Amino acid sequence: MDPESEKEFEKKIENKIKSKVKSWTDNCGHRKKKKGRHISPGTASCFYFLGFIGAAIYYIGQAETFWAGVLGFLQALVWPAFVVYHLLETLY
Repeated sequence: MDPESEKEFEKKIENKIKSKVKSWTDNCGHRKKKKGRHISPGTASCFYFLGFIGAAIYYIGQAETFWAGVLGFLQALVWPAFVVYHLLETLY
């Protein structure tokens, strides 16, 4: 293959990849508009995931038995509910 055709081939592949990525992000809702604003669920999901990882490490680390570790994992899934409950309990 000559260098010129290799560059054309690479350019074609690059354009295909860009179009696929654009279609995937369009389908995820990153480019949808609602009343003039962009909807981007990525930031909140990222913070929730980091919180989940931290809660899982904490709860599983405190567990003394296997089933306590399983319960800790389940608690890590719903940690925002615990935070809101204790916050409202303190404020009320």
